[in-house]
Amino acid sequence: MAHINVPDGLPGIRGLMAFRPETSAPLNELTEVLLRNENSLTRGERELIATYVSSLNDCFFCQNAHGGIAQHYLECDMDFIDSVKKDFQSTNLNDKMKALISIASAVQKGGKHVTPEIIAHARKTGATDFEIHDTVLIAAAFCMFNRYVDGLGTTAPTDRQFYINRGKQRAEEGYLHFDLYK
Repeated sequence: MAHINVPDGLPGIRGLMAFRPETSAPLNELTEVLLRNENSLTRGERELIATYVSSLNDCFFCQNAHGGIAQHYLECDMDFIDSVKKDFQSTNLNDKMKALISIASAVQKGGKHVTPEIIAHARKTGATDFEIHDTVLIAAAFCMFNRYVDGLGTTAPTDRQFYINRGKQRAEEGYLHFDLYK
């Protein structure tokens, strides 16, 4: 049970958005820009960064919700998403994605953990300033989102199939104009 009185049947951040719609609009706008707008990183890659950071923060709802969306975009299975969360360096991700996830991991620990060496390595793999910027902002935003969801004690379905089933729908609808109650 959440620490505040959120509408029944709306897990994770969805209940918080229904509780305070005036704050949900700017949060959803930021998420839309970071995860869905045109970008040299695919939507799947950006969702994967959000998933990874949410996993580091142990936010069950966010890591599974965005993992389901990443799975849809990347046309992979949840075992692949889980392998990235467990040890991304040993997966078949390209070197640039591994370097960007390393940056996201450093951001999750704290902004000052992002060192010139980590950035230089990302650049060597072909990461652009735009991609580095967005990776840092995605990681920082998801640290906030994860703390928002867990800090208010929201509920989350424990059946991971729920998130897999919703991944396609969220990918198609985006973050701006979706029905919280669906």
